[in-house]
Amino acid sequence: MSIRRLVAFTSFLSAWLLPALVLAAPAAESVSSTERGTYAIAMGIGMGIAALGGGMGQGRAAAAALEGICRNPTAVDKVFTPMLLALSFIESLVIFVFVVAFLLYGKMG
Repeated sequence: MSIRRLVAFTSFLSAWLLPALVLAAPAAESVSSTERGTYAIAMGIGMGIAALGGGMGQGRAAAAALEGICRNPTAVDKVFTPMLLALSFIESLVIFVFVVAFLLYGKMG
C-alpha cells in the first residue's frame, strides 16, 4: 500500500467515522463547571481559527482572481465564476465550525 493511499484512508477515517463515534456516545447526566469551561474554550478557539483561516483564504483567493483579471481583462467570465464557487466553499467551512460550536453549546446546557 503506497503512502498516498494510507494518508487518504486515514483522512477518510478521521473525517467521516470518528465524528460518528463521538456523536453516538451516550449523553452525560450532568456537566461539571470544568467541562463547561473546556467546551467554552473549544468553541472560542474553533470559531477564532475558522474565522481567521476563512478570512485569509478568501483574501488570497480574491487577490489571485483580481490579479488574473488585471493581467488578462478578457478572462473575467472564466475567472469570476470559479472564484465565487471557491469563496462559497471557504465560507461553508467556517459555517460548519459555527454549527459544531453550537452543538458543543448544546452539550453544556
